Amino acid sequence: MSQQTNQQRSYWVKSGLLTILQRLSVLVFGLGSLFLMLRGMSKEDFGTWALFLAVVSFLEVGRNGLIQNALVRFMAACGMDEKEEYAKISTASLFINVMLTLLSMLLLVVCAKPLSLLWNAPDLMVMFPIYALTTALLLPFFHFNCVQQANFTFAGIFWSSFVKQGLFFVYVLVAYSTGFGLALIDLCWVQVGTAILGGITAYFYARPYNLFSKKIDWYWVKRLFNYGKFVFGTNLSAMLYKSIDKVMLGFVSPAFVAVYDLAIRINNLIEVPTFSIATIVFPKGAQQMKTEGKPAMKRLYEKSVGTILALILPCVLFILLFPELIITILAGEKYLDAVGILQLTVLYGLFIPFANQFGTVLDAMGKPKINFRFVVLGAILNIVTNYTFIFVLQYGLIGAAYGTLCTYGIMFVLNQWVLYKELKVNVLNVFPSMIQAYIEGFNMAKELYTKYLQNNFKKPSKPTTKHTNRNQTPILPKREVTV
Repeated sequence: MSQQTNQQRSYWVKSGLLTILQRLSVLVFGLGSLFLMLRGMSKEDFGTWALFLAVVSFLEVGRNGLIQNALVRFMAACGMDEKEEYAKISTASLFINVMLTLLSMLLLVVCAKPLSLLWNAPDLMVMFPIYALTTALLLPFFHFNCVQQANFTFAGIFWSSFVKQGLFFVYVLVAYSTGFGLALIDLCWVQVGTAILGGITAYFYARPYNLFSKKIDWYWVKRLFNYGKFVFGTNLSAMLYKSIDKVMLGFVSPAFVAVYDLAIRINNLIEVPTFSIATIVFPKGAQQMKTEGKPAMKRLYEKSVGTILALILPCVLFILLFPELIITILAGEKYLDAVGILQLTVLYGLFIPFANQFGTVLDAMGKPKINFRFVVLGAILNIVTNYTFIFVLQYGLIGAAYGTLCTYGIMFVLNQWVLYKELKVNVLNVFPSMIQAYIEGFNMAKELYTKYLQNNFKKPSKPTTKHTNRNQTPILPKREVTV
């Protein structure tokens, strides 16, 4: 195996492990907080919290979309070798980040009262202005983590997320255990503290890669913005795509949102491999597109989707078979009305790898406009299908699941059509990649198990030297005599 191949394998293994650990830590802390909040809050309060998270996530994902992909793509292509251009990119990205953060803060303050009245959730009037402070404090957290991703280092991303999510979980655990109570306003103030500590952690890991120019280069501001605006629109549309069902259910009752959000959070388990691999694929895809062209992107898409499906398929089957058990353990019997919702929403996971890698590959190819148009189309379609099933057909709570599942199915067909035209991707090639992932996983597990046996159950080696009796005359080797 060549040195280059070994380096590539090392990159994928190490980066994949760190990003999956990061996603898992966020998920574990999130599920731990969810476990306690479901028991320590009423359905109405938890529904209000879910609506709050839907709005702030909408803003954060949109901001991150404008900043992250553009910064990572151009920084990764430039590299630390071209320090002057690298510094200009970093400063231009930070400037855009500041401007967008100020806009987000303004929107949160202005929209607090209308949204609280619309959803009949008075606490939102205070929660959104508090989060305006949090979103400002998250600016360094996002910037430093993007810089690390652009330089193919993921340790700081893991630890900063671990600190940020872990401390929030610790507060929820202590408040629940001591009977202090889980007040919505208090949880918002805790987010302020975790944003500060997460940003400090990210800064320490990003220090070797922090280069800034003395002046703002408006060429790079324009270039980053023109690239990122499509990703920004794409991410906003994607969040609308994912949250429109909860938003529409909020018009009916916050308690409905609580039940539906529980099912969605359980399904987030199977999205961990999807977004973890996407984090690795994007910078590597941008690099390979520059050197190898479209054939490399075709292989990258088919292999990454196959690997993700291999990881999530067992989870999907487990959730389909044991939904009552999962809900009872996580939320208690009062949420058993979410069983049918969970069995439908878990099917989203079979479509998400295709959709997510579709966007990742197009962004890496420098075609975010196509991805943007498709996500906008998906968001519009999801509004139509959810409105039809929830209000027109009057399916209520389960109508949100039917509507979103229909949207995923339609968008899957359209995405594959575009990928075939652009890259000649054959969706059937995903399944050999999935099988190959199982084979490689089995061989890796077998190899590790064999090494474990060899290291822990070694047979004692026999002595190599023979001990002779002291009184016995040793036999000397014969010497050849030459005449």
